[in-house]
Amino acid sequence: MSARSLARFVGAAIVAAAIPLVLPTQPASAATCPDVEVIFARGTSEPPGLGVTGTSFVESVRLLAVGRSVGSYAVNYQASNNFNDPIALAGTVLDGIRDEQAHVEYMAANCANTRLVLGGYSQGAALTGYATMSGTPAAVPTEYAADWPAPLPPAVSNQVAAVVLFGKPSDRWLRDAGAPPAIVGPLYAGKNTELCIGGDTICDGSGVGQPNALHGLYAFNGMALGAAGFVVSRL
Repeated sequence: MSARSLARFVGAAIVAAAIPLVLPTQPASAATCPDVEVIFARGTSEPPGLGVTGTSFVESVRLLAVGRSVGSYAVNYQASNNFNDPIALAGTVLDGIRDEQAHVEYMAANCANTRLVLGGYSQGAALTGYATMSGTPAAVPTEYAADWPAPLPPAVSNQVAAVVLFGKPSDRWLRDAGAPPAIVGPLYAGKNTELCIGGDTICDGSGVGQPNALHGLYAFNGMALGAAGFVVSRL
């Protein structure tokens, strides 16, 4: 935990110096629909907002999407680190899934010409993966199954240009933690890219445990810019 905290502290300082503008996170009105809307879920313990990785990613999309307006929405959920209470933690993730899905549906209903980009980092990457699934995961524990959100309406997938996941917990990590794998749903799989730094123990297939320092570097190692290039190629 200390390594991740150090990486995020350094990252926050760099972003604060390099990116003076934090993009608005409120829903767009029909009158101000952007050309592109990035809907992003931050990682564990990050304060409300896009998070360090999300901010770097959104700014990178804005840099490369020349001539297009780029809005953003920060998924509203706790990003809790309460791993000692898995049922309470799962409840916060389910809240985040509902919030992300609600914003996707809002944009589809009110901004039909806006291209949507779904993203997430760490816990937020798993959340976004779950939000795209076509039904309740087969491996979901029975105590959570009744509360699992309904899938997104299939039609909204046509408006989603890309799904970008940074440092998503591996299937093994999630199974060890008592959670189902966060597999992007079939309507979104062809639009998906997942980024994992080699040796990042959250996403590289290692067993459940604390993250190492590599897990905090997605905003600074060029991957956010590369992912933005992937997005812009699909707009």
